[in-house]
Amino acid sequence: MNKDKRSEIFRRLRDANPSPTTELHYTSPFELLVAVVLSAQATDKGVNKATARLFPVANTPAAILALGEEGLKEHIKTIGLFNSKAANIIKLCAILLEQHDGEVPRDREALEALPGVGRKTANVVLNTAFGQPTIAVDTHIFRVSNRTAIARGKTVLEVERRLERLVPVEFLQDAHHWLILHGRYVCVARKPRCAACTIYDLCEFKQKTA
Repeated sequence: MNKDKRSEIFRRLRDANPSPTTELHYTSPFELLVAVVLSAQATDKGVNKATARLFPVANTPAAILALGEEGLKEHIKTIGLFNSKAANIIKLCAILLEQHDGEVPRDREALEALPGVGRKTANVVLNTAFGQPTIAVDTHIFRVSNRTAIARGKTVLEVERRLERLVPVEFLQDAHHWLILHGRYVCVARKPRCAACTIYDLCEFKQKTA
């Protein structure tokens, strides 16, 4: 895929959705961090239901620590892996208070040092909360990038680095939101909805369904 085709793909995605963002509900960097930690192997819809119960009660590191691990579990028990996620969030909150004055750090190294926070979670927080042009490659982005040939790669990290290098600068800030939403609602895993795709003619996927 050449540069002009990539530019046109992102131009069309931008025209269809000029201000994309995460579908997770949050009002602060800390709420976003917690929501993204909870979203591992869970749907955004399921996380939003849990955080709608949790955040009105506790939406700061100190407030969640006051709940305690068992108290936190009661609010997030509808989410998969809630036991390990609760343990990680409690530890995460303690570190934020002890090392960062209760604030979410703005650099990757400090974020990835937090329990339950990997590279993808750090990228989401850096991009969505702090406006950094990072790309959080999840299963949707990995699939769309490889199918369309926007940025092919055998690993998540390889796709991330190729996207960061190949996506035109003007689209880089919002690229991962467009790709996630495209993979979630159009270029779905089992049978992509090619007939509804705005980039159908630009996509290089050989098994198009329309």
